[in-house]
Amino acid sequence: MLTTVIGAFPKPSFLKITDWFNASGGTDTANPTKFYEEEIKKMGDKAEEIFAKAAKQVIQDQDECGIDIITDGEVRRENYIHYHCRHLEGVDFDTLTEKVARTGNYKCWLPTITNKVKAKDEFLVKEWENNQALTSTPVKVTIPGPMTITDTISNTFYKSDEEMGYDLAIAINTEIKRLVDAGCKYIQVDEPLFARKPDNALKFGVSNLEKCFEGINDSNIEKITHICCGYPDKIDAIDYPKAPLDSYKKIAKALDNSIIDSVSIEDAHRYNNLSLLSDYEQTKVIFGVIKIASSSIETEEEIENRINEALKYISKEQLILAPDCGLGHLSRELAIQKLKIMSSVARKFN
Repeated sequence: MLTTVIGAFPKPSFLKITDWFNASGGTDTANPTKFYEEEIKKMGDKAEEIFAKAAKQVIQDQDECGIDIITDGEVRRENYIHYHCRHLEGVDFDTLTEKVARTGNYKCWLPTITNKVKAKDEFLVKEWENNQALTSTPVKVTIPGPMTITDTISNTFYKSDEEMGYDLAIAINTEIKRLVDAGCKYIQVDEPLFARKPDNALKFGVSNLEKCFEGINDSNIEKITHICCGYPDKIDAIDYPKAPLDSYKKIAKALDNSIIDSVSIEDAHRYNNLSLLSDYEQTKVIFGVIKIASSSIETEEEIENRINEALKYISKEQLILAPDCGLGHLSRELAIQKLKIMSSVARKFN
């Protein structure tokens, strides 16, 4: 049974970048983009060297844990959404507009779309090539999805989220095609808003997600989407907002009928009714078995029991193990412990 990670990994202590995990207010920070450019300037001419060192450490950690499909830990990013938006035309990071985000969970000051969104530089290709050169393990690239970006950015240009999402999908498609041409085989578009707003996901979200991968016909390219259902603002938080429990079920058949090859869902921090897995007749499921904001360490028995429950509804060949979401809340040592346990369990099912 294969293993993967979702995206973020604990940033090394020598990398002084304020991100969602260490910002004031945590993932609910009121200023998710405010300090990034200033911190990059402080790194000076050493910035690229520091980022490369951080990516190398994170990649080596995942390799030593036995993870089959890894990431660079998103070490360059202040968060998984806005770093990407810095490389799009039409997004103004100097004009911050207050917005209520995440279905009303919190207020924050966000960069503003003031013109038509288009792709710009080939930043993802350069990053992926540098990361892939560090390992023989396939490196996955993660990209925020259209519907999720629309929720986490302000807008004075587009008339609707659907229209904005369509142009974002075209821009993302340009970037994905560049990655494919460069040789990247694993590309993940993150759409947690599908779980928060399943009706909109069915109305236009899934079609815009498919547009992100339009023209990618090579069967060797794994088209992935990640859909988390709730992210705490600090480690060991218990009472934090989560998507409706039935959201995964609502969107499962639409995703199974789409061009997406693998769908990533959470299950560790909140158990699902796993009968929903039977709706995935052809699509693989990246199954969350590690809590990403808990200091407690899962036992192999706990993970095995949950996998066996899942296998009542989906074939072993369709199941891939992963943490629920990004690991940025954890310490490096704790993340490594959890990933090693997950890898050990996966080998038992091979």
